[in-house]
Amino acid sequence: MPKQKTHKGLSKRMKLTGSGKVKRRRSCGSHLMSTKNSKRRRRIGSSAILGGALGKTCKSLLGK
Repeated sequence: MPKQKTHKGLSKRMKLTGSGKVKRRRSCGSHLMSTKNSKRRRRIGSSAILGGALGKTCKSLLGK
């Protein structure tokens, strides 16, 4: 049986943590930052953990 290939588009956007959780970046953080308040900009700057069914799907696409 052949090996499962890694989804290259997803691997550039998401990483696996040491404990096996899927880590992703938040959206809306590339431009027009002056209109967003400080609390929102801080939240956008931090990474998020992807959970549930979508996290499981992404983990399988990453080859784990």
